[in-house]
Amino acid sequence: MLTLIEKLLFALVVFASLYVAYITFGRMMKVIARGQGELGLKSLSDGLTALLTLRPVFKTRLATSSFHAAVAWGFIFYVLVNTLDVLAGYFPAAHDFIAGPAMGWYRFLADIFSIGVLVGMVYFLLRRFAANSPLLTHHENVKLHPKAAKGMRRDSLIVGVFILLHVGFRFIGETFLVAQTGQADPWQPFASLAANLWAGLGPLGQQIGWHASWWIALGLILAFVPWFPYTKHIHLLVGPVNFAVRPPRRSMGALTALDFDDESIEQFGATTLTDLPKTQIVDAFACIMCNRCQDVCPAYTTGKELSPSALEINKRYGIKAHFNALAGGGDDPLNLLEFALSESALWACTTCGACTEICPVGNEPFRDILDMRRSRVLMESEFPAALQTAFRGMERNGNPWQMSSDRMEWAQPLDFKVPTVADNPGFEVLYWVGCAGAFDPGAQQTARAFASILNRAGVNFAVLGNMETCTGDTARRAGNEYLFVEMATGNIEMMNEAGVKKIVAACPHCLHTIKNEYPDFGGNYEVVHHTEFINELIGSGKLRLHSAKAAKTTFHDPCYLGRHNNVYNAPRQVLGAVSSNVVEMARSGSQSFCCGAGGAQMWKEEEPGSEAVSMNRYKEVRAAGVDTVAVGCPFCNRMLADANKEAGDALQVKDVAELVAENMA
Repeated sequence: MLTLIEKLLFALVVFASLYVAYITFGRMMKVIARGQGELGLKSLSDGLTALLTLRPVFKTRLATSSFHAAVAWGFIFYVLVNTLDVLAGYFPAAHDFIAGPAMGWYRFLADIFSIGVLVGMVYFLLRRFAANSPLLTHHENVKLHPKAAKGMRRDSLIVGVFILLHVGFRFIGETFLVAQTGQADPWQPFASLAANLWAGLGPLGQQIGWHASWWIALGLILAFVPWFPYTKHIHLLVGPVNFAVRPPRRSMGALTALDFDDESIEQFGATTLTDLPKTQIVDAFACIMCNRCQDVCPAYTTGKELSPSALEINKRYGIKAHFNALAGGGDDPLNLLEFALSESALWACTTCGACTEICPVGNEPFRDILDMRRSRVLMESEFPAALQTAFRGMERNGNPWQMSSDRMEWAQPLDFKVPTVADNPGFEVLYWVGCAGAFDPGAQQTARAFASILNRAGVNFAVLGNMETCTGDTARRAGNEYLFVEMATGNIEMMNEAGVKKIVAACPHCLHTIKNEYPDFGGNYEVVHHTEFINELIGSGKLRLHSAKAAKTTFHDPCYLGRHNNVYNAPRQVLGAVSSNVVEMARSGSQSFCCGAGGAQMWKEEEPGSEAVSMNRYKEVRAAGVDTVAVGCPFCNRMLADANKEAGDALQVKDVAELVAENMA
């Protein structure tokens, strides 16, 4: 189809494009390689699934996600389209085969996807430039790279126009080919309809039109490919890679242990960009800049300075500003607290994991924050003063409350003796009471309720009593990894000596830490949440309940039970056994909203914002029109109970175990 001169010229252009792309993509890889740790293929299936299904995209914004899918799937299919277009241009036999009956399915898909991409891009351009969607902006108090706001709009305009021209001219070229046949192609309904525009041009005009369209469509691709690493639209390639190289973890929130015995390590945590793991630098290139993460971030939603989206955007623009220097191996000038995040934003994160759960490309912004906290605490001894009280309490008394009293006082009001491992060395289940259960009045009620359930069901259990100390969750989420390691190794040694095999915990933070993070230090146990255990007892007939009451009830999913450990059904099944009128809040399950206590927030003043995270969630509870909000975490219990008290005690806030204990037959 092409002349010999056209074929030679196109080959030369391809070579030039690939050579420049080799340089620019090479720079991107060199920047990523500056990060810490290894970057290898961990799960090809995860990457392919993310690429082909776009499953994470559809979690929110259904209409926008549908248009995004049309563009994304169309662009993926266009890899085949562009390849076959080149073959058709070079080889007449290939052109005849593609135009033949055997390839009707291909022409149909190309026709449909072309229109889908064009309609989708028009939608996105109107959304950004005509409607100025507020979902694409940030609060004024959020730190944003000075070039980011204009840069994102400019990138969107350039890429949007490029896609419209590339797909548009390819579609137009196809209409010229249909016009040359003199009849409609039933496999290309849209191209056949538009081909009528060229009926009066004649064969020569139609041939010239096809040549021009072919060159513009493929020429734009060759011009754009080398520029890809400098635009946010590199996410099309890097997003699936992000899923494929992400390290396997026991849980979304499980952190990697630091090696304090390695004397060659001079930096703990992240101060500069290249202190981050390689996978977290990949995050910056994968980011779509869609702001879905900040939509669900409890800190951002309540007016704090933190935006997980802005964090990734700032990383991306910081890299762009120093691309050549970073790729060349020079000093890293990108101090994260100077260009990526403010100090207030750093300490506002609740580590709820909502940003990672919702991200279409698998980014994990909260991991950057925890790495930065580690650096602030371990390398610089800079952290909110209130956390020092919690640290001191854990160091001296084994709990962040700084309580030195008997850890078994919670059990004194019970009419039976709660056995310790010393009393019952042949126990089958260890009930991990936790610091909250031992010292917080609200959580003590949960502890008594759960112990009563275990006793009534005849479970062979024991508690550690005064041998139990804090798991170290608060220390780790606050960045004090050294203190966490001390507490974890002490607990593991003690539990291994006691012969612990199975643990049931009423605190999701304790559950998460023991189940997902203690194995790195030699603590391998079966760990379940108390709602899971209660559900088993009910299901096996060991625990009998009265008929379900009609009180209207809802369940608040704790972040460290739901998103971090994927426990959603058990608490609802238990709740359904005691209440015949259970309703869901607007944000529930994997999209539940945080209570505001996680990430060590329980032990410090909340960062300035428009409202408290707990009050935001409490308003949603009230909007559900319920009598009781059931919880499965002592932190959630405390935060919602405080909000309820502030609002005049309009609701009952109770742990699931309390509701079960009240309803035991």
